[in-house]
Amino acid sequence: MGDLAKTIMLQGTSSHVGKSLLCTALCRIFKQDGYRVTPFKAQNMALNSYVTLKGEEIGRAQGVQAEAAGIPAEARMNPVLLKPKADMDAQIIVMGKPHADMSARDYRASFLPKAVDMVRHCIDGLKRDYEMMVIEGAGSPAEVNLKDKDIVNMKTAQLADAPVLLVADIDRGGVFASLVGTLELLEPDERQRVAGFIINKFRGDIELLRPGLDFLEHRTGLPVLGVVPYLHQHGVEQEDSVVLTETEVAKDGNNDIEITVIKLPRISNFTDMDPLIRIPGNNLRFVEPGEELGNPDVIILPGTKNSVQDMLSLRETKTDQEIIKAYQKGTHIMGICGGYQMLGDLLLDPEGLEDKVEGEVPGLALLPMKTVFKPGKLTRQVKCFVTGKVNFWTDLHNSKINGYEIHSGYSEYEKGCHTVLARGEDIIGTASFCGRVWGTYLHGIFENIELTLAWVNSLRRDRGLADIKVSQVSTISRDAVYDKLADQVRQHLNMEKLYRIIIQESGVRSQ
Repeated sequence: MGDLAKTIMLQGTSSHVGKSLLCTALCRIFKQDGYRVTPFKAQNMALNSYVTLKGEEIGRAQGVQAEAAGIPAEARMNPVLLKPKADMDAQIIVMGKPHADMSARDYRASFLPKAVDMVRHCIDGLKRDYEMMVIEGAGSPAEVNLKDKDIVNMKTAQLADAPVLLVADIDRGGVFASLVGTLELLEPDERQRVAGFIINKFRGDIELLRPGLDFLEHRTGLPVLGVVPYLHQHGVEQEDSVVLTETEVAKDGNNDIEITVIKLPRISNFTDMDPLIRIPGNNLRFVEPGEELGNPDVIILPGTKNSVQDMLSLRETKTDQEIIKAYQKGTHIMGICGGYQMLGDLLLDPEGLEDKVEGEVPGLALLPMKTVFKPGKLTRQVKCFVTGKVNFWTDLHNSKINGYEIHSGYSEYEKGCHTVLARGEDIIGTASFCGRVWGTYLHGIFENIELTLAWVNSLRRDRGLADIKVSQVSTISRDAVYDKLADQVRQHLNMEKLYRIIIQESGVRSQ
């Protein structure tokens, strides 16, 4: 194929049009076709992140795309990750490591102009190391108020010398106006990079859409490379919390265990819950602070980018009181990462790192621990062991558990906190002695199916229900998920035309 990778870039008419999923599919398709392929996204804004083998933090989408491509993820694939901490501030992750907290204004004024060389360096390095590069844009390339310093859309396309496919979400309506309007707002040199369109999330009769497709091609002179249907339950992890508003947990008429997940304002790594959905009999729903909790068997506090502010949100909406009342009535409480920190007595922020205000915030006081926020952040993949000998943990003693940590703050444990997960001297998770409250810093905890079933089955026994067996759980491998996605997308894309675009624009030769 030559010395440098050939490139294709997907940009969208707006956020959440399906770029990440389609890039994941293309990474798998090109891998299936025999290429060494890498994903790339210059700048990502997401609270769902991924930890590489080197402990680098990148956007979850690029981690998933690397898995689909069959390669290890690395920081070069997503050199800049923005993790919002408040409405106007974000933590800036650069090459997988925390760089600074910045306002949107300061980020645009002082950081972005210097980031271009770093983006160029990452692109050039990846192009030397791989044969094909699938590049994802962000939002829309036609945001006229932001374009002058944009590094993730047309600037990336220029640096990578990549042809661009515009992706639009037809499920939202206005698909033709959004595609034509986006083209109209691009500069002439940018418009020349656009090589075609993909219409995504289609439901209905394709023949009824045909006149619109003909109009679009006639009006713009550009081809429609495919109309991809709305892919339900595709099984690929998503990183944008917008999907939580669309999440529908399948009800099989036998929903025995009610699980309520608090949708914290700054919720992160909500994909931790995916394995729970695959267990028959579980009914999982996300509830925002202030909404009715119902009468669940379990309440889960998930990860958050800002434990202090989200704890204050629980207090302002009186959700903290509702959680305590539920616990007193017998509900089990579980927390992950930031949600785990909230289960403790205190959140101490002496330097104002979380909330820009020095001080302390009371937690839910369900576990005898406190968390102190200091400069620095822990990001690592983890292998630890079950050390607990209480409740369902007893049968799992000495079992190996895998996952990853991404957190600020360090917890201090007091008498009455029973260690259930540990890595040497490092405490990874604790429980109350009654066993009805437990938490962990470990993201991906529920991917450990033996642990998850041990917990769920202990809940079922409390209700007089039969155990769920491993054979009853949907355990499709990640490879099978990516292959299925690739097959579905390949059926609805004109791959011959796509390869022709790459050949014409980038010089790719057929193998």
